Order: sequence, then structure tokens, then C-alpha cells
Amino acid sequence: MRLLASLHEPADLADAVRDPHRSLSRHELLGEASALAAELDGAQTVAVHATPTVGTVVAITAALLRGVKAVPVPPDAGEVERAHILRDSGAELMLTDEPGDTYGIESLPITRPRRPGTPPAEPAAGEAALVLYTSGTTGPPKGVVLSRAALAADLDALAEVWQWTAGDTLVHGLPLFHVHGLVLGVLGPLRLGSRLAHTGRPTPQLYAATRGTMYFGVPTVWSRVCAAPAEARELRAARLLVSGSAPLPVTVFDDLRALTGQAPIERYGMTETLITVSTRADGERRPGHVGLPVPGVETRLTDVRDGMGHLQVRGRTLFDGYLNQPPRADDWYATGDVATIGPDGWHRIVGRASTDLIKSGGYRVGAGEVEDALLLHPAVREAAVVGVPHPDLGEQITAYVVADPVRPEDLSAFVAERLAAHKRPRVVHLVDELPRNAMGKVQKAALKHG
Repeated sequence: MRLLASLHEPADLADAVRDPHRSLSRHELLGEASALAAELDGAQTVAVHATPTVGTVVAITAALLRGVKAVPVPPDAGEVERAHILRDSGAELMLTDEPGDTYGIESLPITRPRRPGTPPAEPAAGEAALVLYTSGTTGPPKGVVLSRAALAADLDALAEVWQWTAGDTLVHGLPLFHVHGLVLGVLGPLRLGSRLAHTGRPTPQLYAATRGTMYFGVPTVWSRVCAAPAEARELRAARLLVSGSAPLPVTVFDDLRALTGQAPIERYGMTETLITVSTRADGERRPGHVGLPVPGVETRLTDVRDGMGHLQVRGRTLFDGYLNQPPRADDWYATGDVATIGPDGWHRIVGRASTDLIKSGGYRVGAGEVEDALLLHPAVREAAVVGVPHPDLGEQITAYVVADPVRPEDLSAFVAERLAAHKRPRVVHLVDELPRNAMGKVQKAALKHG
């Protein structure tokens, strides 16, 4: 199947893909990627040093054209993580323009003079396309195997939900080794025919200086955009502002709407499922909620108590299984997230069952609800809530807060005035910053065990 359908269209598109230093037309990208693909003959799996550049787009495109599994490697991966990914994936080549240790694997330059190649025949829909490594609660990262069919199904579903067309220009500065930045942010434009402008880094200044119709960001990005009002107002001409990878605080939602004139689109997904739930471009945008299942996806809650349950999903967008492990045995995939689903089908993600469902004094408390209450306080800029073992309560609700000068006991009282008293944080730690990963998600395990 032609996963990257737009590359084969007869009409060229100038500046189809660009970063701050380089741009390629659609035909130039196809020519460069096809030439590189010819040098992958015989390989089954290749690693890609996934810098936020056009070079990474060329490398991933080459692998997909050739039918070789592509394994993006984070450019900031430490020695142990990089060695694990290369060893576990069985990658035979490292596609990279960066000098460095490839741990015994042959390297192949992405960018060097080559005659434009002829596009190879793309493989069947069921063939594996990407192996994305994702960390769990225990053990080293696992390789998530995503098929061409799953990628195509998800991108086509989002094209419908977001009214995403070839007339759009997507702007983002996200990493190119995750679903958000790579699958949505690169393969989306290459399948649907829109332009991609990657800003290198997701700063308010770079977003404001780059004209587009769609902008992708994680909550940290949008929070920083709102903290730069002049830059935020430059996004008023955009058609969609999309937030994902972590819950968007209601305060940021409201600030973004006030500054840009439109409420953001929120969506929900995982590496294993791709994007399964989203707000529609032509529908309501409800703060604190991620919308409805996308076409081809079903959801359900299990173990429902107090309106909250464990979210499971099934559909065409799900992964094949974890690399080097038995294939999935059940159509339904347990996400590990706790959610609510309203009578109208709207989903709200409470958080991870392992870290965001706190069992305190016989009550089940969603960390996200407490975080939202804390963020209503004018002094609070960021908040993360976890459950800490407690001899009497089972778990004690504990908050880590980045804030202007304020007394911790005042924040606890503030929450108690807005939620049930048992939901107030018993302990509030004032910190300079919250630990986050490359996608801006707060690393709550570091807070609980640090």
C-alpha cells in the first residue's frame, strides 16, 4: 500500500518539508529517499538517529518506501538506552549524519550526493513499518511494532476528524521519535499532502514566526506560548491548535482561547494505540476533555467506581505487539489509564492507574482533578499530584507545585474549598521545576520515589 500517498502524486509541492536550515519539494524528497532506499537492500531493520531535521524525514521515508522497519533513536538517548534499543531491535544499519558510537552497527550517511532514485514498490498493508520504543513502569523500554495499515488508518481517521487536507501547512517543533512528532507530525503531511514546517525547537518565538494553518504542541509548549502573549496572538490566523501527549490544564486551555481567539483541539492516544480519541475540528471543544473515539476505534471502561474506570480500546489503529514478545492475544487493549465517559460519550482522562489513581482513606481520587484545582490558584504555574504511601490513609495525597510565593497550607486549603475535603493534598512541596520527559510529560515516578 502507498502509506506516503502524496509523494506519488503528479503535482509537485515546493517546500513540502522544511526545517530552519533546509527544505525539499515533494519530488526532491521522493528522489532523495528513493536513492537512500536503494542502499538498504537486504536489511530488515534500520535505526535512524532521529534529530529534528529534514534528514530524519528523508531517512524514515526511505525505510518506509523500501519496506524496512524503521527504529527512531532519540538523539539525546544515554549510552544504556541507545545500546538497548540497537541490540533489542536487531537493527542492521544506523542511518545518521552525526558522528558517534553506533555500538558495532554499520552507519550509513543520510545526506550525501546521490542520484535521485526510482521509488520501489511499497509493501503490503500488514507489514511492520515502525518500531517505537516506549518506557513502562518496570524494565527497559519495549519496542512497539506498528503496521503500515495501523498508521494509515489513524492518519485517515484524523484527516476526517480534524478536516486535515492537502491545503494545510502543519507547524511544530516536536521530537521525531514519538507518535506525536513523527507519526502525526511527519507521516501525516506525507500521506495527506500538506506541507510540514518543523521549527527545530517548539518555542513561542519560532511558532509565531512560522506561518501555518495547524500547530502541534504538548501542554508545556502551549503553557509557554500563553506566557508570551505577543507571540500567542500571532497564531490567530491558524485553523487548528492541537494539544496532546499529556492533559492540557484548564487554565492553559482558557488562556490559549483568550489569546488566539480559538480553543485548542485535544486528543488522546498512546504509542501502542496511536490516536484513539479526539475533539473534532467542527465540534465542541470542552476544557479538560479529549473528545470522542475517532472513526474505526471503540472504547470501554472496566472496574468502574465513582464514575471512573480503566480505559480499554480496540480498533484498526492498534499495534501488532511488542518486539521479541508474543503477539497481542486480545482485541481490547488495556491502556493503563483511568478515565470517565459521560452520557454523551465525551472522554476525560483522569491519569495513569499506576500513578494518578490515588486510594486515600477509602476514597479513590484522581490526581488530575486535584491538579486542576491547584492550577486555579493565581500563584500556581505548574502542579503534579501523586499518592505517597501512608500508614493510616494507605496513600497520602501529595502535591509538587511550581508557584510564586505562597504558603503550602494555603494551597491545601484552597483545594479543600473547591473539592471534597478528602481530596485536598495533605502535603504540598514547593519546587523550582517538575521533572519531565522529552514530550513534556511529568515524570511522576521520579516524584514518588525521589
